[in-house]
Amino acid sequence: MSLWQLDGEAATQAFAQALAATAPTPAVVHLQGDLGAGKSTLARAWLRVLGVTGTVRSPTYTLVERYPVAGGEALHLDLYRIGDIGELEFLGLDDVAARLWLIEWPERGADALPKPDLRVALALSGEGRSARLDALSDAGLRWRARVAAAVRLPTVAEPKP
Repeated sequence: MSLWQLDGEAATQAFAQALAATAPTPAVVHLQGDLGAGKSTLARAWLRVLGVTGTVRSPTYTLVERYPVAGGEALHLDLYRIGDIGELEFLGLDDVAARLWLIEWPERGADALPKPDLRVALALSGEGRSARLDALSDAGLRWRARVAAAVRLPTVAEPKP
């Protein structure tokens, strides 16, 4: 699997466009990477592609932001500040049937979250960032293949283990 190079806002927007245009419904996405790797930037671009026109707030303090989009609702979660998995109970997410879940710091939510279809691993790379897609479900495998066919961005070699 290749890493895509996202040098700047236009590349991030193009990547978000490819992800949104090829996504299954519903879709659960884990956004992973260090602080400052671009998780919120990608989520914001993705939500814009889905038609969100108002303020797209970071859920750093609210933990979850909900957005109406065509075909349902998109959720953007940032679980960085979760100290205990029990805190998720207060968010009222048990019966949510969202079209899209974008989850930052998903490892802090463990099994209390829906199973992911795709992991987008972001890392700082040169002047921008790199993005790698890992399929985590059968729908994710098909989705990753559609994204790979749709993305027209430079790729970079994966680092050797």
